[in-house]
Amino acid sequence: MDYIHKSVLLDESIEGLNIREDGIYVDCTLGGGGHTEEILKRATKGKVIGIDQDDYAIERAKEKLGSFKNFIPVNNNFSNIDEILDELNIDKVDGIMFDLGVSSFQLDIPERGFSYNHDMPLDMRMDKSQTTTARHIVNGYEENELSRILWDYGEEKWAARIAKFIVQEREHEFIETTGQLVSIIKKAIPKQVRQEGSHPAKKTFQAIRIEVNRELEILENTIKSAVERLNEKGRICVITFHSLEDRIIKNTFAELNKDCICPPEFPKCICDHRRKLKLITKKPIIPSEDELTKNRRAHSAKLRIGERV
Repeated sequence: MDYIHKSVLLDESIEGLNIREDGIYVDCTLGGGGHTEEILKRATKGKVIGIDQDDYAIERAKEKLGSFKNFIPVNNNFSNIDEILDELNIDKVDGIMFDLGVSSFQLDIPERGFSYNHDMPLDMRMDKSQTTTARHIVNGYEENELSRILWDYGEEKWAARIAKFIVQEREHEFIETTGQLVSIIKKAIPKQVRQEGSHPAKKTFQAIRIEVNRELEILENTIKSAVERLNEKGRICVITFHSLEDRIIKNTFAELNKDCICPPEFPKCICDHRRKLKLITKKPIIPSEDELTKNRRAHSAKLRIGERV
């Protein structure tokens, strides 16, 4: 199946990486290969590693980018960046790219169960080898845990009510499909609210997807590991799509930008922490009006850039 893939903030992130012709770069979220392709065009004498836990993404990238001899696809989770680079006998790299969230093809292929616009089996796994799916969460989690996930990961103000309706519904019938879940969400959210803003299921689907793939749990430590693998003046670019991700990146970058992380009440520094990252972007870069018009998935995207010191 063909799908439309438009890399968000492509020019800004490629410029932010400050690519060297002979440099080594890692795209930790290969996805549709848009960012990786542009890096490959510039690092012609170097190496470009593309990581994705989705085997479909890897196969598509091999087809799309196979003509680049310096492209190294890796089917793995980006949280294993240290292990991946060690296996490739690479100590340090010159740039690392993260384009977080769900890929275009994962949304556009209905069978993957990410989209609320198609009635398909509840899945939402980025790594299809893992056992936990959206179906397990929707049918197996306690009401209070469902409510917490929808509130914490989806910032859904109707979280408690949606969780209550899900639990009530599954007492009568197992919730198997995205269509069933959308129907329950619409029942839970008052009609006048449903008519405002984006699709009523958007936040709930986001929250469940994050829980299925443990997206936020691994983020802070992964960013810290990535920065450790950067050469001096190497760049890290991170694109986020919702406030939870952006907050983690902002706070992690801020911590890495400090010489001391001791509590302010300590009379002297005992942490021995040293600044590792210079902030290239004091405020995140957001898409231009032109990009927002051409690519609806660019909405809410934010790019933060740091440089190893």
